[in-house]
Amino acid sequence: MIKAVMVMNTQGKPRLAKFFDFLPVEKQQELIRRVFGVLCSRPENVSNFIEAESIFGPDSRLVYNHFATLYFVVVFDSSENELAMLDLIQLLVQQTLERCFKNVCELDIVFNYSKVRSCNKCYLIHPEICFQLAK
Repeated sequence: MIKAVMVMNTQGKPRLAKFFDFLPVEKQQELIRRVFGVLCSRPENVSNFIEAESIFGPDSRLVYNHFATLYFVVVFDSSENELAMLDLIQLLVQQTLERCFKNVCELDIVFNYSKVRSCNKCYLIHPEICFQLAK
């Protein structure tokens, strides 16, 4: 099960965060800070897969991808495939956001937040529909 989807810039500012379990805002902010702390301390030549049990509790994993100035992060449990989650990030960025914004950047996410959020939500629930809408 996917627990969270986050997009943050290289300074740690969250640009999009969706938690699928209810968490108070303060807890969400703490988790985002802790995730960023882990991401920014990792060298570029290591795996994009992280055991996130110390951050999100038992049986939690994190996968991320770094595009330009943005980190795209998915947190999930062991029932999901790590490579599928990495592919989900890739497809979300390349097939959905790139089609919507033509070379997506951080400013597109900041100034078109509702469009990005609806694309993200749509893509996680019905990727085939969102792919058709993005054309």
